[in-house]
Amino acid sequence: MRRGAALLLVLALAWLVANLDAPQGAPSRVTGLALGVALIAAYLAGVLLERLKLPKVTGYLLFGLVCGPYLLNFITRPMARELQIFNGLAVALIAFIAGLEINITRLAPRLAALTRLSVVILGTMYVCLFVVFWLVWPWLPILPDAPPVLRAALAFLLTAVVASFSPTVTIAVVAESRSSGIFTETALAVVILADLALILMFTVAMEVVRWTGGSASHEIGLLASASWEIIGSLAFGAIVGALFSFYLRSIGREVTLVLVGVCLLLSLAARALHFEPVLAALAAGLVVENIAPPAGDVLKRAVERGALPVLVIFFVAAGASLQVDALATIGLVALAVAVLRGLLAWGGAHLGARMAGQEPPVSNLLWMALISQAGVTLGLTLIAAQEFPTWGPPFQTLMVALIGINQLVGPVALRMALGRAGEVGQMDEGAAPPH
Repeated sequence: MRRGAALLLVLALAWLVANLDAPQGAPSRVTGLALGVALIAAYLAGVLLERLKLPKVTGYLLFGLVCGPYLLNFITRPMARELQIFNGLAVALIAFIAGLEINITRLAPRLAALTRLSVVILGTMYVCLFVVFWLVWPWLPILPDAPPVLRAALAFLLTAVVASFSPTVTIAVVAESRSSGIFTETALAVVILADLALILMFTVAMEVVRWTGGSASHEIGLLASASWEIIGSLAFGAIVGALFSFYLRSIGREVTLVLVGVCLLLSLAARALHFEPVLAALAAGLVVENIAPPAGDVLKRAVERGALPVLVIFFVAAGASLQVDALATIGLVALAVAVLRGLLAWGGAHLGARMAGQEPPVSNLLWMALISQAGVTLGLTLIAAQEFPTWGPPFQTLMVALIGINQLVGPVALRMALGRAGEVGQMDEGAAPPH
């Protein structure tokens, strides 16, 4: 009750400040208000939802959506843009957390089963989505009169981005729930492998679309481009992780501050070198966990102290950027695609678990960890929209609406799955994940 009253008080204060006439040339006040409201009010909203057994990140997202520029406009468009400068840092930090949760020695006996499970899930989704999109293409708002060859290429591209998951959201929910166990490890492994597949398949699909549309790129080979983005990202992250491990072992002071600096370096360098920041930061955390385990324990404690503000701001910015007008424009089509995608994730996860010899809770709950979409998928959608202005805008609108639906539903489904698996709060108890 007190938390709810405090939230209403902060919202009232935000409304008063947002409606006061600010002096010209005072952007710092805009940024300060956005950050202050995000850190206080969104945190309270997250705590309130946690009492309802829902993930805090859902509270952050809903706060950003409701108070963002499309609804109450407490967080205006300039504020939302200012908040998004933290996106790269947050993505790197969240991926670093994922790397710290992947212990190769512990996962080695299950690596073949995890790979088989991921291949079956993705294969099921790719085949079924492509067939459905091909059949219903005349009713989709993306170049419905496309000739057969181009239609197949566009259906392949749409399949690649729809059949993707969100490592960022998955890792964030796992981190805030302090979950550990076989189900948690399996979910992380599947979404991370799917992220690698997304980058590769999107690259292939874009090249196929260019070829069928008569604008094939000759600037760089397809294989070289995909190799640079995937292998280069992992190699760069591994180097940074090794250097950070050396620092933790030899100095080990101000770890939280240095961690933020390392994540910022990963984010900026990945953007400059055209790496994938999720993969680079994941590799860095993985190196720390597997090469320097004592350093990994120190780092986990630093993450617990420093991650909360970054996560709050990141998900508030994500909620504020959810385009309500896209949902209004193409909401029914996006909802139909979301339902189809969820059904295929359910079917693929059950089939994959059976073929990989996985038992409950993996066999019956894994699909609930495969709902969320965000981050990389949205960025790739923007690339396609910018390169192909003829059909790119409606393609982007459909994907933005789809991502918006899955971004709100996915964290709730994952939190429910973690609870049913009995793995929520296992880190608090110091319990090691089952072997």
